[in-house]
Amino acid sequence: RDAILLLAASLDANSAPPLAAAIVKAGPPADRHLPVNQFAALHGRGVQGDIAGQTYYLGNARLMTELNVLSPELQAILARLEQQAYTAMVLATPVGALGVIAVADVLRPTAAAAIAKLNALGVTTVMLTGDNLLTAQRIGAEVGVSLVKAELLPENKLDEIKALQQQFGVVAMLGDGVNDAPALAQADIGFAMGAAGSDTAIETADVALMDDELGKLPEFISLSQRTRSILVQNISFAIGIKAVFFGLALAGMATLWMAVFADVGASLLVVANGLRLLHHGKRP
Repeated sequence: RDAILLLAASLDANSAPPLAAAIVKAGPPADRHLPVNQFAALHGRGVQGDIAGQTYYLGNARLMTELNVLSPELQAILARLEQQAYTAMVLATPVGALGVIAVADVLRPTAAAAIAKLNALGVTTVMLTGDNLLTAQRIGAEVGVSLVKAELLPENKLDEIKALQQQFGVVAMLGDGVNDAPALAQADIGFAMGAAGSDTAIETADVALMDDELGKLPEFISLSQRTRSILVQNISFAIGIKAVFFGLALAGMATLWMAVFADVGASLLVVANGLRLLHHGKRP
């Protein structure tokens, strides 16, 4: 166990995703990590690197299949872990698998509440993940996600975003990893986790949630809808006032004070109406 964790933590110390961070945390201290050469991130599959002249791989079942080391015994272990809703990471060499590390996703405390607010706003929520289907379905059911798409590579996530755009029109994407960057770029608006997200995801996204608080997402959408409503009100009011004054002027009934109200007065009322957005979401 200790030898497997040492090798896995040494590899994942060079990686950023939450699963990698969990394995590094479970392994030995950083000063005991082994030096890794020729490190490479295998997007949607895992990582690889050379330790003491030996090439090691740490990744999912898809990577093990590509390496031709997915034996019936290993398949049985992975299937058992997936039935228990674990994410399984396999440490292997080109010759065969050395060990399996099971990782359990822990939901953010605010995740279910954020999804409930999104559903209440009329937003259809979809989970796109590279994780196995059983784990994804369990997490999706716990938080109340409408649709679950699992076992996706980065290019598959991109294809799913395109399909959702054809089905629903406007699509927003929330992501935090390098694997999410293509989908974030394709979405009509991309949201990135500002603190936990990778640099690539943050640079690609249109909006960064700087405190990684999921509740900010429905708040953002609600504020956007409210802003649009205020804009429609202000434009309609301003044009309406001008039209009424224009009609009075043509009828010879306009006065100087009417002109002042139609210009300065309307501007002040529009500004005052817009300032109501400062109180959006605040409670006594």
